[in-house]
Amino acid sequence: MQFELTDALIEDILFSMEDQEGEFMLDTVEGVVAGGIDGPDFFDENRDDGDEDSGRYIALPEWDSASGFRLMERFVAALRNPLVREELTTALGQGRGVFRAFKNTLSRYPEAEKLWFAYKEKEMKREIIRWYNGLLEEWGLEKIGMEPEDTGDLVLEDFRFRPFREEDITQARELHDHCLQEYRNTLAETSFSADGMLDEFQTLFSDPSFEAAMTAESAAGELAGYVSGEKKGRVFYIQNLEVKAEFRGLGIGEILLVKFLESLDSTEISQVLLDLPSWAENFSRVLHRESFKPYMVRYCLKLRDLSGWE
Repeated sequence: MQFELTDALIEDILFSMEDQEGEFMLDTVEGVVAGGIDGPDFFDENRDDGDEDSGRYIALPEWDSASGFRLMERFVAALRNPLVREELTTALGQGRGVFRAFKNTLSRYPEAEKLWFAYKEKEMKREIIRWYNGLLEEWGLEKIGMEPEDTGDLVLEDFRFRPFREEDITQARELHDHCLQEYRNTLAETSFSADGMLDEFQTLFSDPSFEAAMTAESAAGELAGYVSGEKKGRVFYIQNLEVKAEFRGLGIGEILLVKFLESLDSTEISQVLLDLPSWAENFSRVLHRESFKPYMVRYCLKLRDLSGWE
């Protein structure tokens, strides 16, 4: 009853695992998936405990709606885009119709949807390999160490990273205004919202300069993000590195930064500066990977309002 787990067989098993209507089993003689809508009748007719084909058909890896729901939960928990993660979390909490709600929500975010399909395929292939290794152990054979191909970065193939064009300015300014409002809202939730802090923030993140810039463009031709700044002497100051909310968590900001740095002329520029707000501190891991070093750290202390004290 031994059989080889080929790529083609893995694809057939994947398809059958997701089909909740029919009964499927593996034909170990032919090395194919058998059954379907007429699965029970088929197996009753072709499976006889007394004939030489006894044990020919074995069950596929277990996969039901509960397995699918747990997979969706793990995907959402690992999703880095807060906007999409929140909407998908709401969809998962709907109870009846949860699978439809999850699918409909993802359809509004094509990049996240592509991530989901890649994630689901990878995780289900791992389940198949675990199942196959269990069979190999029963047969006294060595387990396979094959791991499914990492498809996490496939979504980035849909994006184009190119030099900034004049026609990008309108979309870039709209994105900047939206991000500026997000930053203001973030400051308003902290103790730094008063006493001119918002005014200073407005100055720091003023109207972007497009003296030198690079764009990330979606497959639909939509501006997904940009990086821009200006040269002062031999120092280049990156003023803005902004990505639309629906495209965050895909690694676009990191690729924009890397490609932009590669485009700078090292014979004219000796240093690159970038201000990182405290609420974007998680991006510092990207900066460290690109050999950025902390240049200046600004701290702020909000003194207590002592008015009214005796």
